[in-house]
Amino acid sequence: MPDTTDTESHATASEPQARHILYCGVCSLPPEYCEFGGRVKKCEEWLHKYHPEMHQKLYSDETLAANLSTLSVSARERAAKDAAKKEAKAALAETRESERKASSKVIIRRVERNKRKHVTVICGLEAHGLENKKVAKELGKKFATGSSVTKNASGIEEITVQGDVCEDVVDWLAEVYKTIPEDNVEIVEDKKKKGAS
Repeated sequence: MPDTTDTESHATASEPQARHILYCGVCSLPPEYCEFGGRVKKCEEWLHKYHPEMHQKLYSDETLAANLSTLSVSARERAAKDAAKKEAKAALAETRESERKASSKVIIRRVERNKRKHVTVICGLEAHGLENKKVAKELGKKFATGSSVTKNASGIEEITVQGDVCEDVVDWLAEVYKTIPEDNVEIVEDKKKKGAS
């Protein structure tokens, strides 16, 4: 009769084991590969703050000295230049993104439907990193009214809220989404043209 304990231990030893992999909170790469993400300094600061043991392993003086000793002088200079270029490129992209957000307008229109019926139409939220569907749902709950996401004639998504809630939406955005500068929120009156009599 064969020994079953040997076959059982052999089966469990060959089964793949789950591994826990740490991902950087800045560039979303494993910390060993942060240098390829372009934001090495920020990645290192994040790692130092949230995972000091991993930071010590990757960025200790001994580790850096050992890594540098394996490179030639020209390779070291090239690596330093490449790192500086990537850092500058990432900083420029971040600056452009913040400038784009700062100049993006959120347009809130009061649209007349029938005689005294109005809807409030909001567009431009996605430029500030907001999801239209999520915001539409929140607006519907906040004002206890119908709220939906539609595409206008230009193909741009906009949120339509039943009722005239323009001023309330401005206040609500300032309160809930503080990332949108108040100067970037604009209210526009949009009346239906009356037919000639």
